[in-house]
Amino acid sequence: MANLQSVPIEPESGATLDTAATGTFSLWQWFVGAVLVLALGSWLVWLSAYLQRMFIEEDIRAACERVMPDTVQRCVDTVIIQRGGARR
Repeated sequence: MANLQSVPIEPESGATLDTAATGTFSLWQWFVGAVLVLALGSWLVWLSAYLQRMFIEEDIRAACERVMPDTVQRCVDTVIIQRGGARR
């Protein structure tokens, strides 16, 4: 069996990447990405709740116009209060 000797490989231009700096940059990317995802997700939840409230209010207003055309706003306020929601 032949004797083997390992030869260390020297860096080519002396410029090596620092693993700590790369890891820190990666953590910052994850942090910024997580903040962006959280902001976008909460905005989408708010938007969907707002749109749902507007559609429900339009349905209530249309029903009140059919049933009580002379006092629509009073009917809308009464129905919203009875459902447990605050109008303003």
